[in-house]
Amino acid sequence: MLIRGILVFCLCFFSGTIQAQKLYVLGTLQDGGSPHMGCEKLCCAVQKSQDYVSSIGVVGERQSFIFDATPDFVSQTNYLKEVSGHKSVTIFLTHAHMGHYTGLMHLGREAYNAVKTMVYAMPKMVHFLSKNGPWSQLVSLKNIALMPLQENQTVFLDQSLSVTPLKVPHRDEYSETVGYLIKGKNKTALYVPDIDKWSKWNRSIVALVKKVDYAFLDGTFFADGELPRPMSEVPHPFVSETAALLGSLPLKERQKVYFIHLNHSNPARNSAFKGRLDLERLGFQFAAFGLSFDL
Repeated sequence: MLIRGILVFCLCFFSGTIQAQKLYVLGTLQDGGSPHMGCEKLCCAVQKSQDYVSSIGVVGERQSFIFDATPDFVSQTNYLKEVSGHKSVTIFLTHAHMGHYTGLMHLGREAYNAVKTMVYAMPKMVHFLSKNGPWSQLVSLKNIALMPLQENQTVFLDQSLSVTPLKVPHRDEYSETVGYLIKGKNKTALYVPDIDKWSKWNRSIVALVKKVDYAFLDGTFFADGELPRPMSEVPHPFVSETAALLGSLPLKERQKVYFIHLNHSNPARNSAFKGRLDLERLGFQFAAFGLSFDL
């Protein structure tokens, strides 16, 4: 009777927790979100539902993972839990800019009071969180457990799901900046929400796009002149530049590209914008909340 009970428990447990591997888009905006502070233009006139800061989620067979802890962390993790059925999430951080780690505050004792939520990050990012309040309190109270990463060293999350951090050139005031190569059972995704310019990277974005099945790439600004200040102060590859760089690839390769991390000022946020429509006709795509992809 005891053995039978254990078998029934195991069958129920495993049937309820094993999930097909999927990747979900959880946000598409640049760090400041929209409406953006100080913006009185039409682009920020109306707040759209589920218009969150850039993030993706990955559902593994028995656990879920979120890439970046954004200011919209609560809504994004709630959605990920809903679609996955998993009660907790593990976090991978890209860098120490406001839109990518400040959501960690919700794990503190003033809010959720998490217990050892795993947070993967590069060494300088780990040091930053460990040595600077209020983040260091999350460590000392064991709300989070910091898991150091090393560039190009793959972390195996289960038998058929792995993550590899790829260091990218960016404004590294407090930490390194990485993108992630996410390899599932059948498909591979690239996530690079922030980079200064593709030409500054010691990797070929063209070669990487050919290598993966999905490429979520920095689409912060559509073109030069988008901001009322020198755009060299906040360097990013313009969407128009990336499209030109990848434009000679076959259609099936261009269709892998999803622009993400769009600034509030980016006209491509409007699905009717001619520049966006022109790129979509060429096969390029723009990420949207809730899009899901098999891994």
